[in-house]
Amino acid sequence: MHEYGAVDRGIEASDVIRGQLRDEEVGKVQSMQEKVKNSTIFFDMDGTILDTETYYRQYWQEAARECGYPMTDEQALSMRSLGRPYGRQRIQELFGSADAYDEIRNRRMELMNARLERDGIPVKPYAREVLQKLRAAGHRLAVATATDLTRTEEYLVQTGLRDCFERLICATMVERGKPAPDIYLYACRELEIAPEEAYAVEDSPNGVRSAYAAGCRVIMIPDQTQPDAELKKLLTAQVTDLRGLTDIFKV
Repeated sequence: MHEYGAVDRGIEASDVIRGQLRDEEVGKVQSMQEKVKNSTIFFDMDGTILDTETYYRQYWQEAARECGYPMTDEQALSMRSLGRPYGRQRIQELFGSADAYDEIRNRRMELMNARLERDGIPVKPYAREVLQKLRAAGHRLAVATATDLTRTEEYLVQTGLRDCFERLICATMVERGKPAPDIYLYACRELEIAPEEAYAVEDSPNGVRSAYAAGCRVIMIPDQTQPDAELKKLLTAQVTDLRGLTDIFKV
């Protein structure tokens, strides 16, 4: 058993480097490919299909500093994909005040919104191309994000990606956000699929832990930081960018 009661499914990590499979992993991935036809694939949003994690990293620090709570770069990275109540708990650990969470988060949102209004919402390379290929091949695509539904809809509409997804599942729809498994368990119920039959594409450690704990097969596209040895054990595959999904799902 793992954190949050996830069961070890015996799937070892396999890497895809720049879209090319390592020789020793070819057999594993070929076996996996037989199971991926018409799959259900959940995508995290920020850092996975939208190139926004750099902004979050910057503005968590800037907002905290403005509110009188100096935050290091490492601490800002630890906030990635944290849903409530975990974000509040993390701020309590860092600064000794859970109340500081709302103050810092609200200021971070103001800074982030101003940046996106000025420069637009950056999309990850190959996102539209890969998502359209997956849809055309018959795969069911949905979003599972820590971002609230209003902003998720807004961001995906503005970037022209909304029509790629059947459903949008947000952490505000469940009691606990990432890294708890709630959002993925809820997503699987909504799409009427067993977690072990679903794939989750994530960029952050907290997102990976959430999907794995729910029982999903996790494909990681690292953003900002690379997975450590322990996190790699939770992965079905790791790719360098979204193009790597075309190898895994044969599109």
